[in-house]
Amino acid sequence: MTRKLGIIMDPIEHIKIVKDSSFAMMLAAQRRGWELHYMNQHHLYSDGGSTRAQTQTLKVQDEPESWFNVISTQDIALSELDAVLMRKDPPFDIEYITTTWLLDSAERAGVVVVNKPASLRDANEKLFITCFPQCCVPMLVSSESSRIRHFIAQHQDVILKPLDSMGGHSIFRVQPDNQNLSVILELMTNSGKKTIMAQRFIPEITRGDKRILLIDGDPVPYALARVPAAGETRGNLAAGGTGVGMPLTDRDRWICAQVSPVLREMGILFAGLDVIGDYLTEINITSPTCIRELDTQYGLDIGGQLMESIESRLP
Repeated sequence: MTRKLGIIMDPIEHIKIVKDSSFAMMLAAQRRGWELHYMNQHHLYSDGGSTRAQTQTLKVQDEPESWFNVISTQDIALSELDAVLMRKDPPFDIEYITTTWLLDSAERAGVVVVNKPASLRDANEKLFITCFPQCCVPMLVSSESSRIRHFIAQHQDVILKPLDSMGGHSIFRVQPDNQNLSVILELMTNSGKKTIMAQRFIPEITRGDKRILLIDGDPVPYALARVPAAGETRGNLAAGGTGVGMPLTDRDRWICAQVSPVLREMGILFAGLDVIGDYLTEINITSPTCIRELDTQYGLDIGGQLMESIESRLP
């Protein structure tokens, strides 16, 4: 019997297939004989206690001019699927949380949901690192400008970031004498109503912000170092960074060993650790990327590894 994979993602017609990890997963699943059911977040709904969605069955191909074809459109219960990939990009807002609640129902019906909906709610990608202080630089999570100012004065060179964004959006590097510091803090905290994170700046960012992918807690042996563009402090590819592959270091593997047991315990099957220098800076679980770049540079099949792990969980 053909296995069915649901994938919740941003509009497929707008993706860049050369670097889209969700597309890599779809290609891998299709190669393994899965039937692909594509949907956007707003296609999900609950009726009579059953989570349903309007889905499109697709055929995908690694062709830059025409990368997918719609075979059919149908309204189905998610319980008819064997697995669902939740690959909607942040922001992590009430709509995202609502989707995880709807996916709880599918999970109770026996569908393998990647990643586990409850863990998507519980493990904020910025805050999650506070569970591993031994891996991190000094950091502060607060909405109070005075407390954040004290942290900046203490550490002199600091990165400020919101807790609900991605791709390097709204990240600031500040020092105590920054003339715009008051305005930055006012905007980022919404005048003390919104909590943000402050981290001591890590100079090794010039050598790249490494993305390390883990499948069921096991790290892919190569990382993608996202090297900032000239004049930038953000290595994110979405912010203009350049991806350079490199083998994991002993320190990288040590960090993975600290985090992996917790990922497994929480049912987080696919995660992306961000490491700058010797320090963990984020744990991405909503929609980790860099599969395509690492596959291309090292001849890997990371999507295939993920599908193999998913298949091992099926009856």
